[in-house]
Amino acid sequence: MSEHKHFRYLLPPGTNFQFVAKFKAWIWLSVLLSVATIAILFFNKSHRGEYMNWTIDFKGGTEVTVAFKDKSGTYLDVDAAKLRAAFDAAKEHVELSGLQWSAKDANGKEIQIKGAIVRTTRFSALKAEDTDASSTDVTNAFKDKGIIKAAWTGDRLNIRSKQLIPEFDVGPVLAKHGLEPKPWTAQEQGQFSHPDEGTLEYNQWYSVYGLDRQYEQILEKALPGTEIDIVQVDGVGAKAGDKLRDDAAKSIIYAIFLIMLYLAFRFDIRYAPGAAFATIHDAIMVVGVFALTWTEVSLTTVAGLLTVMGYSVNETVIGFDRIRENEAKLKDKSIERIIDVSINERLSRTIMTASTVFATTLVMNIFGTGLVKNFAFAMNVGVIVATYSSIFLAAPVFLWITKKWYSGAPVRRRVAVSASSVAPEKVSSEDAADE
Repeated sequence: MSEHKHFRYLLPPGTNFQFVAKFKAWIWLSVLLSVATIAILFFNKSHRGEYMNWTIDFKGGTEVTVAFKDKSGTYLDVDAAKLRAAFDAAKEHVELSGLQWSAKDANGKEIQIKGAIVRTTRFSALKAEDTDASSTDVTNAFKDKGIIKAAWTGDRLNIRSKQLIPEFDVGPVLAKHGLEPKPWTAQEQGQFSHPDEGTLEYNQWYSVYGLDRQYEQILEKALPGTEIDIVQVDGVGAKAGDKLRDDAAKSIIYAIFLIMLYLAFRFDIRYAPGAAFATIHDAIMVVGVFALTWTEVSLTTVAGLLTVMGYSVNETVIGFDRIRENEAKLKDKSIERIIDVSINERLSRTIMTASTVFATTLVMNIFGTGLVKNFAFAMNVGVIVATYSSIFLAAPVFLWITKKWYSGAPVRRRVAVSASSVAPEKVSSEDAADE
């Protein structure tokens, strides 16, 4: 006689949680959270200058491609974690990722170079918060030279003074702000060393090295004995960032439209609005969490948001499929009871799926860095809200549409029923004559 084996269930069969009874409360909670998200966006705009913490993808900035060599000129593969630690120590907020490309050495042999690409929202070596401070320090340091004006124009400092201020004297003052002046050329030396004939004032310009030089010095300090090779410096304009931001918004709108179209054909039109509402809600919630935590928003975040929308639709479709099956099997039950039964039947599967995806992305979020961490954070938030919306938002919208426009007998049938219920003797003579 075989021994009976007991199975362990996440939820025991026959669970009967009353979801429909609480639908109204969950709908109001979602509305309040959506309003809170909008409020957070406007708060960020008024206090931080931007609705979201946009990265170079949307805000524009500078990309610096670097490679690393040893003293013999051999290219090295440096761990990206060391590079990030170097910039963190210098309090430079950058995006950093590994990069590999092909090149030819001195003998014409093709080699693989493993470098890195450093991305920042800064355009200039001069930080915005250092503009006034550095000008003030220069003015105070050379009071005896009769300074009339000291002001920045891009990466160039213009000083008007009664006496000449040699370029090598300005260097130590600017170095306090992480800036390194470029030496004057012979032409500049002759131009700036003589006063204006009319005003007898010296009009001097001091250019500073760009971001590439600053980042080179940061990496040289963190990697002694390693030669830092600045391969390329590119600028990403703010207009390009605005276009990417618009394209990202369009991609989300198109995705929602195609989801509604798919569900209208996959099931029927009753299901599409609920799925669209749940998907829009999930996108808003992810945006709200990123705005609240001031987490960077990049193209990778948009990819994560679209993935969340896909996950949300998957969960919603599974729920709708179960409701449709039970509508055919439980014809004697009310639509509210059918929805409750359907959600209870899929609850264990929903919890297991959500827990698995959440655990995987949580590990990526904890141990990942850079863009991987950004994507994982979007997924962490998205899995939670998508699981919630597939039960407490998509189903209530479907229920409301069904009861509003699809409940009761068809119009023709109601007319027929009412006519058959009239006794023959009640039929008017006019009706009989018409017959």
